[in-house]
Amino acid sequence: MKGKLINWALFLILSVIWGSSFILMKEGMVRLSPYQVASIRIFSAGLVLIPFALRSLRAIPKDKILLVLVSGLLGNFFPAYLFCIAETRLDSGLAGILNALTPFFVILIGMSFFNLKANAIKITGVIVGFIGLCLLVTVNGHFGLQNISYSLFILLATFFYGLNVNLIGRYMQGIGSINIASLAFVFLMIPSSITLWTTGYFNMHFSEATVWHSTLASFVLGVMGTAVASILFYMLIKRAGNLFASMVTYGIPFVALAWGVWYGELITWLQVGCLGIILVGVYLVNKK
Repeated sequence: MKGKLINWALFLILSVIWGSSFILMKEGMVRLSPYQVASIRIFSAGLVLIPFALRSLRAIPKDKILLVLVSGLLGNFFPAYLFCIAETRLDSGLAGILNALTPFFVILIGMSFFNLKANAIKITGVIVGFIGLCLLVTVNGHFGLQNISYSLFILLATFFYGLNVNLIGRYMQGIGSINIASLAFVFLMIPSSITLWTTGYFNMHFSEATVWHSTLASFVLGVMGTAVASILFYMLIKRAGNLFASMVTYGIPFVALAWGVWYGELITWLQVGCLGIILVGVYLVNKK
């Protein structure tokens, strides 16, 4: 019983952190380009994890180091850029909702390549949850045909998430969560710093308050939405399994609506009903 409570606590914490990440991306892109926001996100995550990196290098088996670096690319580096590019045209709430495609890719990739056993109840739970998300999109009325091309960036990011979740669940069960995150992000500081240099970030006018505001938002996004969240997510995968961990993406719309209330947006009973459908899906996926 205590183990389940810890799993649900991790679920809720991750939902809050990642649900808030989309608005931080928007704040970052007030003055910075999507490539600069994503690069600062990755670089700052690696920066706070440097103290753990040397210990992690000794703790991780040598034959797993390359796999950890690949996990960092699939689970964090590429999606960070893809989401920022998508949010140049999509609002943050819709990006958070589309992120819930992750469980579909976890199941599809897991069943196709990793011998994932997902029974009818779990598959039904994912479908029910996604139906709730589709209804939520319809109720909010944010989706338009002109945004389809930019939604494909998020589709690719969720594919990478699904592949990464299966890799962690299958091949990295014996490796500590902080070891995976610290080694991966310290390595990713190299390509992210190169991107910052080539996009002209260091030549910007840092006397402008908007530059500092966007930089701070990107830094917080990296520390909390990437470094801390990645460690918690690796913990959740190992404790509760691939599929339940991927269902964190269904908690994100709750946080998106909370941000809406904070900014004075109208929340309808139809939206509350859609979130109820999502919760049913989460329950079915977690049901033995």
